[in-house]
Amino acid sequence: MNLVCLDMEGVLTPEIWIAFAEASGLPALRRTTRDEPDYDKLMKWRLGFLKEHGLGLKEIQEVIAGVDPLPGAKAFLDALRSRVPTVILSDTFEEFAAPLMKKLGYPLLLCNSLEVAENGEILNYRMRLPHSKLNSVRAFQQMGYETIAAGDSFNDLEMIRASKAGFLFRSPESIRSANPDLRAFESFDDLKDAIFDAL
Repeated sequence: MNLVCLDMEGVLTPEIWIAFAEASGLPALRRTTRDEPDYDKLMKWRLGFLKEHGLGLKEIQEVIAGVDPLPGAKAFLDALRSRVPTVILSDTFEEFAAPLMKKLGYPLLLCNSLEVAENGEILNYRMRLPHSKLNSVRAFQQMGYETIAAGDSFNDLEMIRASKAGFLFRSPESIRSANPDLRAFESFDDLKDAIFDAL
C-alpha cells in the first residue's frame, strides 16, 4: 500500500515565517529551512529574535489568519487524497498550522508544538522526535506502507531519499543543484502526475 508524505510550507502553503517577516517589517525573519539546514539552530535564533523585539504567539497568529494556501494547493491535495492516503509531515507547529489546515479541508498533519507563556511569549518548542520527517517515513514503512515524498527544503531531503519515490517541489536552485538526481517540479499538475506514476 502506498502513502504520500508532503511537506507543508513552500509546498502547500506560503512560508509562515516569511509572511510574518513581511507583516512585521523584520526581514531577518525571512530565514527558513531553505537557508539554514540546522533546524534547531534556526529555531533558537528565531525565538531569541522574537523575544528581543517583544513579539509572541498572538502577533504570529494574527498574520497566519490572513494567509491562504498556495493557489491550486487544495485541489492538488484533494486529487491526491481521492487516490492515495496522504499525510503532511511538517516542522511547523500546531499553534501555527490550525487555520491553514481548515482552509485545506483538514488533511492529516503531523508537526510539532510550542511552549507558550501566559503572556504569549514563545518560550520553547517541542519536536515530535529527532529527524521527525525521516523517522515518520520509516515508521510508516514498518507499518507496511511504501512512501512517496515531496518537499522543497533541506529538512525534506531525508524523507525524500528514504521513500520509494521522492521529488523536489519549487525548491531553490541551491537545493536542486546539490541534488541533481532528484526530479524537481514547479507545477502541482506535474507533481501530481509524477506521484500517480509512482503508485
